[in-house]
Amino acid sequence: MTTDGIYTAVVDRFEDDLAVVLLEDDGETVDQAVLDTERLPEDGRHVGAVVSVELEDDEVIDITYEERETVDRSEQAQQRFDELSRRPPSTEDESDTS
Repeated sequence: MTTDGIYTAVVDRFEDDLAVVLLEDDGETVDQAVLDTERLPEDGRHVGAVVSVELEDDEVIDITYEERETVDRSEQAQQRFDELSRRPPSTEDESDTS
């Protein structure tokens, strides 16, 4: 497991009554924690929710929902999706604009 401290984490998935959260350090996934779903803050009980997780002696001792970070990441992902879904101009489109 990772060292003691506070990590940003993202709710990755749910398996029965368990939540799997991916722990990040400097934006990179470094570990995961499996928790009872009930331990998550109520508004953070969805895939993609960003939470702060405090670890001590390999145990999760505190979890806080990060609403602003969740919204920001969701918006950034939607923007990337929108950019990727735009059709690149064809050669016919380019000749129409000349």
